[in-house]
Amino acid sequence: MKVKCGMDFLTIVKFMAALSLVSLMFWMGMKAKFVDVLASAKNLKLIGLGVLANFILVPIFTLGLLHIFPPHNLVCVGFLVLAVCPGAPVGLPFVAIARGDVSVAISQMIILCTISVFLSPLLLGLLFKYLFKEDDLVIDYLKVIQTLFLIQILPLTLGFFLHHKAPIFAERSIKVLGMLSNLLLIITVLLILRVEYETLTMIRFLDWMVMLILFFGSLGIGWLCGGSDKRIHTTMVITTGIRNAAIALVIVSNNFSGTPAVTIVVAHSLLCILGGFSFAYFLRLVPIIKLGQVK
Repeated sequence: MKVKCGMDFLTIVKFMAALSLVSLMFWMGMKAKFVDVLASAKNLKLIGLGVLANFILVPIFTLGLLHIFPPHNLVCVGFLVLAVCPGAPVGLPFVAIARGDVSVAISQMIILCTISVFLSPLLLGLLFKYLFKEDDLVIDYLKVIQTLFLIQILPLTLGFFLHHKAPIFAERSIKVLGMLSNLLLIITVLLILRVEYETLTMIRFLDWMVMLILFFGSLGIGWLCGGSDKRIHTTMVITTGIRNAAIALVIVSNNFSGTPAVTIVVAHSLLCILGGFSFAYFLRLVPIIKLGQVK
């Protein structure tokens, strides 16, 4: 009976994780302005830098980390899924705190989330084939694509559509929707802590170190690819450093439920929230952009 209750609780956590992400994506679509998204879509340099940072450099950096500090295979899975999941909506408040360009952040996240539907499963397949033996681990890539479409693209498109068809309603409801999305996210985090508390305490020190290096390394990659505009540079740093742990959690929960892969994603999501908040305030209070000689 205890097992059944445990499984029921895990099902609730998975549902809340999916629901919070759907709510955040719908909110992001409602908040997006067509002019801003179109301007970002026309800025091929910005798109190229975003793709380079999130889909090439971060996965390569992660792969290098896993070669230097080789963990258990299922721990590797958690890190690899995080590496190919950019565009975290939870990064938007951190961009605002750091005085970045929120409109660019929203547009960039929309573009990255759209690209990730097709590119993330492809990259994940290539990384798995490179790092593991063919029969070691199996993941349903079609299900990953379906998950990304249903949980990211569909609510994002619906929110974007509603924003343009009913702009007055969207403007009036966006604040309430944002508060609801944040509340769902907080509840999800608390539920995850309740379920994963014991396993989180069992994470090796080395794995925590890899998480920290990945977090700061991703911020550094965003720094290198940020361009010359101060606010966009800040935006790129935050949006690259905060991986989309919500969608990563849904992917690993569906394919590797009850394994260390889930634990790593949960731990890294907590690290991104705490680290992202702290780093955003650091960017706000300390003019570190000058250190990079960004004009």
